[in-house]
Amino acid sequence: MISHHVVTGCADGIARIFDVMKQECLTELSGHEGEISKVLFNPQGNKVLTASTDKSARIWDPFSGCCLQILHGHKDEIFSCAFNYHGDTIITGSKDNTCRIWR
Repeated sequence: MISHHVVTGCADGIARIFDVMKQECLTELSGHEGEISKVLFNPQGNKVLTASTDKSARIWDPFSGCCLQILHGHKDEIFSCAFNYHGDTIITGSKDNTCRIWR
């Protein structure tokens, strides 16, 4: 992803990727059934991770807007998520008092 792109997460369950220089929305990432609590690009910039109150996290292709994978397993809202430096491992934190590591 080019450095002038930003991803946002909203209460409507949709994440959006914007080109800051052009001041326009490039892609909408739609599929969560609850508010998005955390969004980020992986270190390589070719994937987006979203966490939601719907108890799932999702991995997205930021160019096409397609959901690549849904991470299910938490019993309550996911409020935090992160990629490791290599972008091949994800950690999620939930209100169910657990963290999960996804490879």
